[in-house]
Amino acid sequence: MSRLKRFTESTNPFMTEKAYEKARQEVTLSEGAMPRTMTVQGAINKSFILFGILFIAAAAGFAYPNPLFLIGGAIGGFIVVILTMFKVHLAPVTAPIYAALEGLFIGSASAVFASAYDGIIFQAVTLTMALLFMMLFIYKAGIIKVTDKFRTGVIMAIGAVFIVYMLNIVLGLFGISMPFLHDGGMISIGISLVIIGIACLSLLLDFDNFERGARAGAPEFMEWFSAMGLMITLVWLYLEILRLLAMLSRD
Repeated sequence: MSRLKRFTESTNPFMTEKAYEKARQEVTLSEGAMPRTMTVQGAINKSFILFGILFIAAAAGFAYPNPLFLIGGAIGGFIVVILTMFKVHLAPVTAPIYAALEGLFIGSASAVFASAYDGIIFQAVTLTMALLFMMLFIYKAGIIKVTDKFRTGVIMAIGAVFIVYMLNIVLGLFGISMPFLHDGGMISIGISLVIIGIACLSLLLDFDNFERGARAGAPEFMEWFSAMGLMITLVWLYLEILRLLAMLSRD
């Protein structure tokens, strides 16, 4: 049980209450007094700012698709996420940088899909927004409650998906394609639907993090951290929906 707890607490700092409590304690110890704390509304406002940056960068990436935007945005975004995980106090700076890099990435990626499948971007954006608001309603209505067991299950599922993604990348370097992942068959579609379901459930954790951070008295910079966590999930959801729609559009 202790091993399982350590695993779920360290898999993704963006999804643990411990990250917020640790940030509060570190700032209190370093400054000797409790600074301004994060609020749910503050985290929501930061989310709008980040998505504004993402939209502008994505529009540029879509209008001027470039391999540099595609590869550089993906790698750069990943590096910024890792940096933020270990240096959470840098979130007010790293979160906007991540939004810009990820915007260039998804903008260029969307341009590639749009050139092959007519109307797919509108469908993907619409479905992503619909799922976002649906999960927000589910969270607010208490239809699914974010308990410790639920959080543990979702984080373990995300960890499994991450392993699959990493394995796919490593095999791709050797020219090997993972079976049932990209062939567009029923199994591939089923796997994609499962991943989309996991991404939707992880949105509940992101919503809960806004409230948990406020309850824990986390420092104000954690609003950027929380908003960045929500953006990571939504970008993941959008890209997976895009991949699913592409498979469904094949002849």
